[in-house]
Amino acid sequence: MDGFLGYVLPAVMITAVLLLLWKSRGKERPLALERLPPGPSPTPLLGNFLQLRVKEPYKHYLELSKKYGPVFTVWFANTPVVVISGYQALKDSMIVLGEEFSGRSTYPLLMKVTNGYGLLVSSGDRWKQLRRFSLTTLKNFGMGRRSIEDKVKEEASCLVQTFSTFGDSAFNPGGLISEAVCNVICSVMLGQRFKSGDPQLQLLIRAITTYFNVLNSPLGQAYNIFPRTVGLFPGRLHDMFAIMEEAKVSLKLEVEARMKTLDPSLPPQDFIEAFLIRMEEEKHNPNTEFHLSNLLSTLINLLSAGTETSSSTLRHSLLLMMKYPDIQARVQKEIDEVVGSDRCPSIDDRKNMPYTDAVIHEIQRTMDLSPTAVPHKTLCDTEFKSFLIPKGTMVLPLLSSVLFDPELWKNPDHFDPENFLDEEGRFKKSDAFVVFGMGKRACVGEALARVELFIFLTSLLQRFTFRATQPPEEIDITPAICSFGRLPRSYECYALRRA
Repeated sequence: MDGFLGYVLPAVMITAVLLLLWKSRGKERPLALERLPPGPSPTPLLGNFLQLRVKEPYKHYLELSKKYGPVFTVWFANTPVVVISGYQALKDSMIVLGEEFSGRSTYPLLMKVTNGYGLLVSSGDRWKQLRRFSLTTLKNFGMGRRSIEDKVKEEASCLVQTFSTFGDSAFNPGGLISEAVCNVICSVMLGQRFKSGDPQLQLLIRAITTYFNVLNSPLGQAYNIFPRTVGLFPGRLHDMFAIMEEAKVSLKLEVEARMKTLDPSLPPQDFIEAFLIRMEEEKHNPNTEFHLSNLLSTLINLLSAGTETSSSTLRHSLLLMMKYPDIQARVQKEIDEVVGSDRCPSIDDRKNMPYTDAVIHEIQRTMDLSPTAVPHKTLCDTEFKSFLIPKGTMVLPLLSSVLFDPELWKNPDHFDPENFLDEEGRFKKSDAFVVFGMGKRACVGEALARVELFIFLTSLLQRFTFRATQPPEEIDITPAICSFGRLPRSYECYALRRA
Protein backbone atom coordinates (compact mmCIF):
# COMPACT_ATOMS: atom_id res chain seq x y z
CA MET A 1 0.00 0.00 0.00
CA ASP A 2 1.15 3.53 -0.77
CA GLY A 3 3.10 4.83 2.24
CA PHE A 4 1.07 8.00 2.32
CA LEU A 5 -2.20 6.08 2.46
CA GLY A 6 -0.95 3.71 5.10
CA TYR A 7 0.56 6.12 7.58
CA VAL A 8 -0.27 9.75 6.92
CA LEU A 9 -3.78 9.63 5.47
CA PRO A 10 -5.52 8.56 8.71
CA ALA A 11 -3.99 11.54 10.50
CA VAL A 12 -5.02 13.77 7.60
CA MET A 13 -8.60 12.50 7.82
CA ILE A 14 -8.83 13.14 11.57
CA THR A 15 -7.41 16.65 11.20
CA ALA A 16 -9.69 17.39 8.25
CA VAL A 17 -12.78 16.23 10.15
CA LEU A 18 -11.95 18.47 13.12
CA LEU A 19 -11.31 21.48 10.88
CA LEU A 20 -14.46 20.93 8.86
CA LEU A 21 -16.55 20.41 11.98
CA TRP A 22 -15.36 23.75 13.30
CA LYS A 23 -15.96 25.58 9.99
CA SER A 24 -19.34 24.03 9.30
CA ARG A 25 -21.02 24.78 12.63
CA GLY A 26 -24.57 25.98 12.06
CA LYS A 27 -24.32 25.90 8.28
CA GLU A 28 -27.05 24.43 6.12
CA ARG A 29 -26.84 23.32 2.52
CA PRO A 30 -27.68 26.27 0.21
CA LEU A 31 -30.95 26.02 -1.71
CA ALA A 32 -28.97 26.34 -4.96
CA LEU A 33 -27.64 22.82 -4.35
CA GLU A 34 -31.02 21.15 -3.94
CA ARG A 35 -31.45 20.52 -7.68
CA LEU A 36 -28.05 18.94 -8.23
CA PRO A 37 -27.99 15.60 -10.08
CA PRO A 38 -28.38 12.50 -7.84
CA GLY A 39 -25.47 10.52 -6.52
CA PRO A 40 -24.19 8.39 -3.64
CA SER A 41 -24.92 9.66 -0.16
CA PRO A 42 -21.90 11.54 1.17
CA THR A 43 -20.34 10.93 4.56
CA PRO A 44 -20.65 14.01 6.77
CA LEU A 45 -17.70 16.35 6.23
CA LEU A 46 -15.64 13.90 4.14
CA GLY A 47 -18.17 13.57 1.32
CA ASN A 48 -17.57 10.52 -0.86
CA PHE A 49 -13.79 10.55 -0.45
CA LEU A 50 -13.67 7.28 1.50
CA GLN A 51 -15.76 5.55 -1.18
CA LEU A 52 -13.46 6.52 -4.04
CA ARG A 53 -10.84 4.18 -5.40
CA VAL A 54 -8.03 6.66 -5.00
CA LYS A 55 -5.82 4.70 -7.38
CA GLU A 56 -8.52 4.29 -10.04
CA PRO A 57 -11.31 6.82 -9.35
CA TYR A 58 -12.55 6.82 -12.94
CA LYS A 59 -13.61 3.17 -12.58
CA HIS A 60 -15.72 4.14 -9.59
CA TYR A 61 -17.31 6.89 -11.67
CA LEU A 62 -18.09 4.41 -14.45
CA GLU A 63 -19.89 2.20 -11.93
CA LEU A 64 -21.83 5.16 -10.53
CA SER A 65 -22.94 6.19 -14.02
CA LYS A 66 -24.61 2.80 -14.45
CA LYS A 67 -26.59 3.39 -11.28
CA TYR A 68 -27.37 7.11 -11.43
CA GLY A 69 -27.28 7.82 -15.16
CA PRO A 70 -25.10 10.05 -17.36
CA VAL A 71 -25.10 12.99 -14.93
CA PHE A 72 -24.48 12.50 -11.21
CA THR A 73 -22.94 14.21 -8.20
CA VAL A 74 -20.15 13.13 -5.88
CA TRP A 75 -18.82 15.16 -2.97
CA PHE A 76 -15.17 16.08 -2.34
CA ALA A 77 -15.43 16.91 1.38
CA ASN A 78 -18.20 19.53 1.41
CA THR A 79 -17.80 20.45 -2.28
CA PRO A 80 -20.15 19.00 -4.92
CA VAL A 81 -18.61 17.66 -8.13
CA VAL A 82 -20.79 16.85 -11.12
CA VAL A 83 -19.60 13.96 -13.31
CA ILE A 84 -20.82 13.77 -16.92
CA SER A 85 -20.68 10.37 -18.59
CA GLY A 86 -21.44 9.04 -22.08
CA TYR A 87 -20.96 10.53 -25.54
CA GLN A 88 -24.35 12.23 -25.86
CA ALA A 89 -24.27 13.86 -22.43
CA LEU A 90 -20.71 15.06 -23.01
CA LYS A 91 -21.63 16.45 -26.41
CA ASP A 92 -24.69 18.20 -24.98
CA SER A 93 -22.60 19.80 -22.23
CA MET A 94 -19.13 20.41 -23.65
CA ILE A 95 -20.25 21.39 -27.16
CA VAL A 96 -23.92 22.42 -27.17
CA LEU A 97 -23.49 24.32 -23.88
CA GLY A 98 -19.78 24.87 -24.44
CA GLU A 99 -19.67 28.41 -23.06
CA GLU A 100 -21.50 27.51 -19.84
CA PHE A 101 -19.15 24.57 -19.17
CA SER A 102 -15.93 26.25 -20.36
CA GLY A 103 -14.65 27.34 -16.96
CA ARG A 104 -11.64 25.74 -15.30
CA SER A 105 -12.15 24.48 -11.79
CA THR A 106 -9.71 25.61 -9.13
CA TYR A 107 -7.98 22.26 -8.57
CA PRO A 108 -5.76 23.17 -5.59
CA LEU A 109 -2.64 21.42 -6.83
CA LEU A 110 -2.83 23.09 -10.25
CA MET A 111 -3.55 26.44 -8.63
CA LYS A 112 -0.59 26.06 -6.26
CA VAL A 113 1.81 25.39 -9.12
CA THR A 114 0.50 28.21 -11.34
CA ASN A 115 -0.76 30.74 -8.75
CA GLY A 116 -3.95 30.87 -10.82
CA TYR A 117 -2.23 32.24 -13.93
CA GLY A 118 -1.68 30.75 -17.36
CA LEU A 119 -3.67 29.02 -20.06
CA LEU A 120 -4.49 25.78 -18.22
CA VAL A 121 -6.20 27.05 -15.07
CA SER A 122 -7.71 30.35 -16.19
CA SER A 123 -11.35 30.99 -17.09
CA GLY A 124 -13.44 33.68 -18.73
CA ASP A 125 -11.78 36.56 -20.56
CA ARG A 126 -8.26 35.72 -19.37
CA TRP A 127 -8.54 32.20 -20.76
CA LYS A 128 -10.07 33.40 -24.05
CA GLN A 129 -7.26 35.88 -24.63
CA LEU A 130 -4.50 33.42 -23.73
CA ARG A 131 -6.03 30.60 -25.77
CA ARG A 132 -6.52 32.79 -28.84
CA PHE A 133 -2.96 34.07 -28.59
CA SER A 134 -1.50 30.59 -27.97
CA LEU A 135 -3.34 28.95 -30.87
CA THR A 136 -2.34 31.73 -33.28
CA THR A 137 1.26 31.80 -32.12
CA LEU A 138 1.70 28.02 -32.17
CA LYS A 139 0.26 27.98 -35.68
CA ASN A 140 2.65 30.75 -36.75
CA PHE A 141 5.55 28.66 -35.48
CA GLY A 142 4.52 25.62 -37.48
CA MET A 143 1.80 23.81 -35.55
CA GLY A 144 0.01 21.76 -38.19
CA ARG A 145 2.45 22.91 -40.88
CA ARG A 146 5.54 21.51 -42.61
CA SER A 147 7.97 23.41 -40.39
CA ILE A 148 6.89 21.60 -37.22
CA GLU A 149 7.09 18.29 -39.06
CA ASP A 150 10.72 19.06 -39.91
CA LYS A 151 11.46 19.65 -36.22
CA VAL A 152 9.82 16.34 -35.29
CA LYS A 153 11.76 14.53 -38.04
CA GLU A 154 15.01 15.99 -36.70
CA GLU A 155 14.29 14.71 -33.20
CA ALA A 156 13.12 11.34 -34.52
CA SER A 157 16.36 10.97 -36.47
CA CYS A 158 18.40 11.79 -33.35
CA LEU A 159 16.37 9.27 -31.35
CA VAL A 160 16.98 6.55 -33.94
CA GLN A 161 20.72 7.24 -33.79
CA THR A 162 20.72 7.09 -29.99
CA PHE A 163 18.76 3.81 -29.93
CA SER A 164 21.32 2.37 -32.39
CA THR A 165 24.13 2.83 -29.87
CA PHE A 166 22.70 0.14 -27.57
CA GLY A 167 23.25 -2.66 -30.10
CA ASP A 168 22.11 -5.95 -28.58
CA SER A 169 21.87 -4.57 -25.04
CA ALA A 170 18.61 -3.92 -23.22
CA PHE A 171 17.88 -0.33 -22.19
CA ASN A 172 15.12 1.85 -20.79
CA PRO A 173 13.81 4.11 -23.60
CA GLY A 174 11.72 6.35 -21.34
CA GLY A 175 14.17 9.15 -20.64
CA LEU A 176 15.39 9.28 -24.23
CA ILE A 177 11.85 9.55 -25.58
CA SER A 178 11.07 12.32 -23.08
CA GLU A 179 14.14 14.28 -24.20
CA ALA A 180 13.18 13.99 -27.87
CA VAL A 181 9.56 15.05 -27.31
CA CYS A 182 10.53 17.86 -24.92
CA ASN A 183 12.97 19.20 -27.50
CA VAL A 184 10.16 19.55 -30.04
CA ILE A 185 8.05 21.78 -27.80
CA CYS A 186 11.17 23.62 -26.56
CA SER A 187 12.04 24.52 -30.16
CA VAL A 188 8.67 26.28 -30.42
CA MET A 189 8.46 27.81 -26.94
CA LEU A 190 12.15 28.65 -26.35
CA GLY A 191 13.46 28.73 -29.91
CA GLN A 192 16.09 26.05 -29.31
CA ARG A 193 16.70 22.38 -28.88
CA PHE A 194 19.02 21.01 -26.19
CA LYS A 195 21.71 18.39 -26.42
CA SER A 196 21.02 15.14 -24.61
CA GLY A 197 21.91 15.52 -20.94
CA ASP A 198 21.78 19.34 -20.99
CA PRO A 199 21.16 20.52 -17.38
CA GLN A 200 18.27 22.83 -18.34
CA LEU A 201 16.57 20.09 -20.37
CA GLN A 202 17.05 17.61 -17.52
CA LEU A 203 15.61 20.09 -15.01
CA LEU A 204 12.49 20.59 -17.15
CA ILE A 205 11.96 16.86 -17.63
CA ARG A 206 12.59 16.08 -13.95
CA ALA A 207 10.13 18.79 -12.89
CA ILE A 208 7.47 17.64 -15.38
CA THR A 209 7.85 13.98 -14.40
CA THR A 210 7.68 14.75 -10.66
CA TYR A 211 4.67 17.01 -11.20
CA PHE A 212 2.64 14.42 -13.09
CA ASN A 213 3.60 11.62 -10.69
CA VAL A 214 2.27 13.60 -7.72
CA LEU A 215 -0.77 14.91 -9.60
CA ASN A 216 -1.77 11.33 -10.43
CA SER A 217 -1.05 9.85 -7.01
CA PRO A 218 -3.36 9.28 -4.01
CA LEU A 219 -1.34 12.04 -2.34
CA GLY A 220 -2.28 14.45 -5.13
CA GLN A 221 -5.94 13.50 -4.88
CA ALA A 222 -5.97 13.98 -1.12
CA TYR A 223 -4.33 17.40 -1.51
CA ASN A 224 -6.95 18.45 -4.06
CA ILE A 225 -9.72 17.63 -1.59
CA PHE A 226 -8.03 18.67 1.68
CA PRO A 227 -5.31 21.12 0.55
CA ARG A 228 -4.79 22.93 3.85
CA THR A 229 -4.57 19.76 5.90
CA VAL A 230 -2.46 17.67 3.49
CA GLY A 231 -0.23 20.67 2.84
CA LEU A 232 0.86 20.62 6.48
CA PHE A 233 2.79 17.38 6.02
CA PRO A 234 6.37 17.42 4.65
CA GLY A 235 7.62 15.07 1.98
CA ARG A 236 6.99 14.31 -1.70
CA LEU A 237 4.36 17.00 -2.20
CA HIS A 238 6.67 19.81 -1.13
CA ASP A 239 9.59 18.30 -3.03
CA MET A 240 7.43 18.58 -6.15
CA PHE A 241 6.50 22.19 -5.43
CA ALA A 242 10.20 22.97 -4.94
CA ILE A 243 11.37 21.49 -8.24
CA MET A 244 8.50 23.14 -10.13
CA GLU A 245 9.56 26.45 -8.63
CA GLU A 246 13.13 25.76 -9.71
CA ALA A 247 11.93 25.12 -13.27
CA LYS A 248 9.93 28.38 -13.23
CA VAL A 249 13.00 30.30 -12.05
CA SER A 250 14.98 28.81 -14.95
CA LEU A 251 12.28 29.89 -17.41
CA LYS A 252 12.11 33.34 -15.82
CA LEU A 253 15.84 33.79 -16.40
CA GLU A 254 15.29 32.79 -20.04
CA VAL A 255 12.50 35.39 -20.35
CA GLU A 256 14.52 38.15 -18.65
CA ALA A 257 17.46 37.53 -21.00
CA ARG A 258 15.12 37.97 -23.99
CA MET A 259 13.67 41.18 -22.56
CA LYS A 260 17.13 42.77 -22.62
CA THR A 261 17.76 42.01 -26.31
CA LEU A 262 14.24 42.00 -27.78
CA ASP A 263 13.61 44.19 -30.84
CA PRO A 264 9.82 44.50 -31.22
CA SER A 265 10.25 45.64 -34.82
CA LEU A 266 11.59 42.22 -35.83
CA PRO A 267 9.48 39.07 -36.26
CA PRO A 268 9.49 36.92 -33.09
CA GLN A 269 11.61 33.79 -33.17
CA ASP A 270 9.65 31.78 -30.63
CA PHE A 271 6.65 31.82 -28.27
CA ILE A 272 8.48 33.81 -25.58
CA GLU A 273 9.38 36.63 -27.97
CA ALA A 274 5.86 36.72 -29.41
CA PHE A 275 4.42 37.06 -25.89
CA LEU A 276 6.95 39.76 -24.92
CA ILE A 277 6.06 41.78 -28.01
CA ARG A 278 2.39 41.55 -27.06
CA MET A 279 3.31 42.66 -23.52
CA GLU A 280 5.05 45.69 -24.98
CA GLU A 281 2.03 46.51 -27.15
CA GLU A 282 -0.29 46.40 -24.13
CA LYS A 283 1.98 47.92 -21.50
CA HIS A 284 -0.34 50.90 -21.05
CA ASN A 285 -3.44 48.71 -20.63
CA PRO A 286 -4.05 48.34 -16.86
CA ASN A 287 -6.29 45.32 -17.46
CA THR A 288 -3.98 43.46 -19.82
CA GLU A 289 -3.59 39.70 -19.45
CA PHE A 290 -0.21 39.83 -21.16
CA HIS A 291 2.17 40.05 -18.24
CA LEU A 292 5.01 38.01 -16.77
CA SER A 293 2.89 35.83 -14.47
CA ASN A 294 0.67 34.63 -17.31
CA LEU A 295 3.70 34.08 -19.55
CA LEU A 296 5.60 31.94 -17.04
CA SER A 297 2.57 29.81 -16.13
CA THR A 298 1.60 29.36 -19.78
CA LEU A 299 5.16 28.24 -20.54
CA ILE A 300 4.91 25.68 -17.73
CA ASN A 301 1.47 24.58 -18.98
CA LEU A 302 2.51 24.03 -22.59
CA LEU A 303 5.93 22.55 -21.86
CA SER A 304 4.45 20.10 -19.31
CA ALA A 305 1.49 18.98 -21.40
CA GLY A 306 3.50 19.00 -24.62
CA THR A 307 6.14 16.72 -23.10
CA GLU A 308 4.32 14.30 -20.81
CA THR A 309 1.32 13.39 -22.98
CA SER A 310 3.19 12.48 -26.17
CA SER A 311 6.18 10.89 -24.43
CA SER A 312 3.90 8.72 -22.25
CA THR A 313 1.92 7.64 -25.31
CA LEU A 314 5.09 6.75 -27.22
CA ARG A 315 6.49 4.75 -24.30
CA HIS A 316 3.22 2.86 -24.07
CA SER A 317 3.22 2.38 -27.86
CA LEU A 318 6.50 0.48 -27.81
CA LEU A 319 5.25 -1.66 -24.92
CA LEU A 320 2.16 -2.61 -26.95
CA MET A 321 4.28 -3.40 -30.02
CA MET A 322 6.28 -5.85 -27.90
CA LYS A 323 3.11 -7.29 -26.39
CA TYR A 324 1.61 -7.83 -29.85
CA PRO A 325 4.53 -8.66 -32.21
CA ASP A 326 2.13 -9.58 -35.04
CA ILE A 327 0.74 -6.04 -34.99
CA GLN A 328 4.27 -4.62 -34.90
CA ALA A 329 5.19 -6.73 -37.94
CA ARG A 330 2.10 -5.62 -39.86
CA VAL A 331 2.87 -1.96 -39.20
CA GLN A 332 6.45 -2.52 -40.36
CA LYS A 333 5.19 -4.18 -43.54
CA GLU A 334 3.06 -1.13 -44.31
CA ILE A 335 6.03 1.18 -43.59
CA ASP A 336 8.21 -0.85 -45.95
CA GLU A 337 5.61 -0.74 -48.73
CA VAL A 338 4.76 2.95 -48.47
CA VAL A 339 7.92 4.62 -47.14
CA GLY A 340 10.69 2.14 -47.84
CA SER A 341 14.06 2.43 -46.14
CA ASP A 342 15.70 5.30 -48.06
CA ARG A 343 13.84 8.23 -46.52
CA CYS A 344 12.18 9.30 -43.28
CA PRO A 345 8.44 8.83 -42.90
CA SER A 346 6.39 11.94 -43.65
CA ILE A 347 2.98 13.01 -42.41
CA ASP A 348 1.83 12.81 -46.05
CA ASP A 349 2.39 9.05 -45.85
CA ARG A 350 -0.33 8.66 -43.24
CA LYS A 351 -3.20 8.72 -45.76
CA ASN A 352 -1.60 5.72 -47.49
CA MET A 353 -1.03 3.81 -44.24
CA PRO A 354 -4.51 3.03 -42.85
CA TYR A 355 -3.41 0.18 -40.63
CA THR A 356 -0.64 2.21 -38.99
CA ASP A 357 -3.05 5.10 -38.51
CA ALA A 358 -5.56 2.72 -36.93
CA VAL A 359 -2.90 1.29 -34.59
CA ILE A 360 -1.88 4.77 -33.36
CA HIS A 361 -5.51 5.73 -32.72
CA GLU A 362 -6.14 2.44 -30.91
CA ILE A 363 -3.06 2.99 -28.76
CA GLN A 364 -4.47 6.34 -27.68
CA ARG A 365 -7.98 4.99 -27.15
CA THR A 366 -6.98 2.05 -24.96
CA MET A 367 -4.34 4.02 -23.08
CA ASP A 368 -7.06 6.48 -22.02
CA LEU A 369 -4.42 9.00 -20.96
CA SER A 370 -6.79 11.40 -19.20
CA PRO A 371 -9.90 9.53 -17.99
CA THR A 372 -11.66 12.59 -16.58
CA ALA A 373 -9.84 15.41 -18.39
CA VAL A 374 -8.78 18.50 -16.45
CA PRO A 375 -11.74 19.58 -14.28
CA HIS A 376 -14.15 22.12 -15.75
CA LYS A 377 -16.53 24.41 -13.90
CA THR A 378 -19.79 26.10 -14.80
CA LEU A 379 -19.54 29.83 -15.46
CA CYS A 380 -23.18 30.47 -14.54
CA ASP A 381 -26.18 28.65 -13.06
CA THR A 382 -26.83 26.04 -15.76
CA GLU A 383 -29.94 23.99 -16.49
CA PHE A 384 -28.84 20.60 -17.78
CA LYS A 385 -30.85 17.38 -18.18
CA SER A 386 -33.58 18.75 -15.85
CA PHE A 387 -31.00 19.52 -13.14
CA LEU A 388 -29.60 22.85 -11.98
CA ILE A 389 -25.82 23.02 -11.75
CA PRO A 390 -24.89 26.16 -9.79
CA LYS A 391 -22.29 28.63 -11.01
CA GLY A 392 -18.75 27.60 -10.08
CA THR A 393 -19.51 23.87 -9.68
CA MET A 394 -16.64 21.54 -10.56
CA VAL A 395 -17.48 19.30 -13.54
CA LEU A 396 -15.59 16.14 -14.50
CA PRO A 397 -16.02 15.01 -18.15
CA LEU A 398 -15.68 11.21 -17.94
CA LEU A 399 -13.89 10.56 -21.25
CA SER A 400 -13.38 6.87 -20.35
CA SER A 401 -17.12 6.34 -20.64
CA VAL A 402 -16.89 7.17 -24.35
CA LEU A 403 -13.60 5.46 -25.16
CA PHE A 404 -14.81 2.10 -23.84
CA ASP A 405 -18.50 2.25 -24.75
CA PRO A 406 -19.53 -1.12 -26.28
CA GLU A 407 -22.13 0.64 -28.40
CA LEU A 408 -19.47 2.79 -30.06
CA TRP A 409 -16.62 0.33 -30.66
CA LYS A 410 -16.32 -3.09 -32.28
CA ASN A 411 -14.12 -4.47 -29.53
CA PRO A 412 -13.98 -1.86 -26.74
CA ASP A 413 -12.21 -3.79 -23.98
CA HIS A 414 -9.23 -5.06 -25.98
CA PHE A 415 -6.41 -3.55 -28.00
CA ASP A 416 -7.76 -4.04 -31.53
CA PRO A 417 -6.86 -1.74 -34.47
CA GLU A 418 -10.00 -3.04 -36.22
CA ASN A 419 -11.89 -0.49 -34.10
CA PHE A 420 -10.62 2.12 -36.61
CA LEU A 421 -10.90 0.12 -39.84
CA ASP A 422 -13.90 -0.49 -42.06
CA GLU A 423 -14.73 -3.76 -43.82
CA GLU A 424 -12.35 -2.92 -46.67
CA GLY A 425 -9.40 -2.11 -44.42
CA ARG A 426 -9.65 1.66 -44.83
CA PHE A 427 -9.11 3.97 -41.88
CA LYS A 428 -12.41 4.94 -40.26
CA LYS A 429 -12.78 8.11 -38.19
CA SER A 430 -14.96 8.08 -35.11
CA ASP A 431 -16.62 10.93 -33.22
CA ALA A 432 -16.13 8.79 -30.12
CA PHE A 433 -12.35 9.30 -30.32
CA VAL A 434 -12.28 11.94 -27.56
CA VAL A 435 -8.76 11.50 -26.20
CA PHE A 436 -8.03 15.21 -26.75
CA GLY A 437 -11.19 16.29 -24.93
CA MET A 438 -14.33 17.91 -26.29
CA GLY A 439 -15.52 21.44 -26.88
CA LYS A 440 -13.89 24.75 -26.05
CA ARG A 441 -11.33 23.30 -23.59
CA ALA A 442 -10.08 20.60 -25.95
CA CYS A 443 -6.28 20.19 -26.07
CA VAL A 444 -4.53 23.08 -27.87
CA GLY A 445 -1.64 20.78 -28.79
CA GLU A 446 -3.69 18.16 -30.64
CA ALA A 447 -2.18 18.98 -34.06
CA LEU A 448 1.38 18.69 -32.72
CA ALA A 449 0.62 15.46 -30.86
CA ARG A 450 -0.78 13.81 -34.00
CA VAL A 451 2.37 14.67 -35.96
CA GLU A 452 4.68 13.53 -33.17
CA LEU A 453 3.01 10.18 -32.62
CA PHE A 454 3.01 9.30 -36.31
CA ILE A 455 6.55 10.47 -37.15
CA PHE A 456 8.24 9.14 -34.01
CA LEU A 457 6.58 5.72 -34.04
CA THR A 458 6.98 5.05 -37.77
CA SER A 459 10.61 6.27 -37.70
CA LEU A 460 11.43 3.87 -34.87
CA LEU A 461 9.60 0.89 -36.37
CA GLN A 462 11.16 1.59 -39.75
CA ARG A 463 14.63 0.99 -38.28
CA PHE A 464 14.04 -1.33 -35.31
CA THR A 465 12.07 -4.32 -34.15
CA PHE A 466 11.36 -4.00 -30.44
CA ARG A 467 11.59 -7.01 -28.15
CA ALA A 468 10.89 -7.18 -24.43
CA THR A 469 13.09 -8.74 -21.77
CA GLN A 470 10.32 -11.29 -21.12
CA PRO A 471 7.89 -13.25 -23.33
CA PRO A 472 5.01 -11.22 -24.84
CA GLU A 473 2.41 -13.04 -22.77
CA GLU A 474 4.14 -11.91 -19.55
CA ILE A 475 4.23 -8.20 -20.47
CA ASP A 476 2.05 -6.11 -18.19
CA ILE A 477 0.50 -3.24 -20.17
CA THR A 478 -1.62 -1.86 -17.33
CA PRO A 479 -0.46 1.68 -16.43
CA ALA A 480 1.76 2.27 -13.42
CA ILE A 481 -0.54 5.09 -12.30
CA CYS A 482 -4.30 5.26 -12.97
CA SER A 483 -5.77 8.36 -11.37
CA PHE A 484 -6.12 11.88 -12.74
CA GLY A 485 -4.15 10.47 -15.68
CA ARG A 486 -2.80 7.07 -16.70
CA LEU A 487 0.99 6.88 -16.87
CA PRO A 488 2.80 3.91 -18.47
CA ARG A 489 5.09 1.46 -16.76
CA SER A 490 8.85 1.77 -16.84
CA TYR A 491 10.54 -1.07 -18.70
CA GLU A 492 13.66 -2.18 -20.52
CA CYS A 493 13.67 -3.48 -24.07
CA TYR A 494 15.84 -4.44 -27.03
CA ALA A 495 15.85 -2.32 -30.19
CA LEU A 496 16.99 -4.81 -32.83
CA ARG A 497 18.23 -3.17 -36.02
CA ARG A 498 16.19 -4.20 -39.06
CA ALA A 499 18.00 -5.31 -42.19
